[in-house]
Amino acid sequence: MIQKERIIMGIDPGTQVMGYGVLRVLDNKPSLQAMGVMKLNKYDDHYLRLAKIYTRVIGLIDEFLPDELAIESPFFGKNVQSMLKLGRAQGVAMAAAISRDIPIFEYAPLKIKMAITGNGRAAKEQVAYMLQKILHIPDENMLPQLDATDGLAAALCHFYQFKPAGEEVKYRSWKDFADKNASRVKK
Repeated sequence: MIQKERIIMGIDPGTQVMGYGVLRVLDNKPSLQAMGVMKLNKYDDHYLRLAKIYTRVIGLIDEFLPDELAIESPFFGKNVQSMLKLGRAQGVAMAAAISRDIPIFEYAPLKIKMAITGNGRAAKEQVAYMLQKILHIPDENMLPQLDATDGLAAALCHFYQFKPAGEEVKYRSWKDFADKNASRVKK
């Protein structure tokens, strides 16, 4: 039997802290390859932060050779300046992926949380806890910065959304979906 491998990189963009996670999918089973954060608050210049994001994302792509990039989209907040800066950080990370011909998939924070916890309003701690359980991550491999697990959550959300070509599953009803996805459906 041929084992199909796929690497999915997830990014939680930010101008203070950027989180990332890398999933290795082998025979349609995801496992943690890497996760981490890039601390940007030590740089005063916003444009320097953007340059650092670009360079780091290129480095991650060259190291892990992802097949796809899943990125959290900026959410609408009350502070327009913060949203603009976050959008720039996201755009720079996307430009890095584009420069390496990596397909990009964007997910709203609510969708990511829903995919991981079943609750679109889940706390970051709940997302981290579920990722640890789903991916069997030992305590010592968990990072204190929740931006890392947010990046990993984007990658796992993407894994749940897309099956590799030729593996699409058709459902006849909600019951059929529940039967074929027993591990993802609460009873």
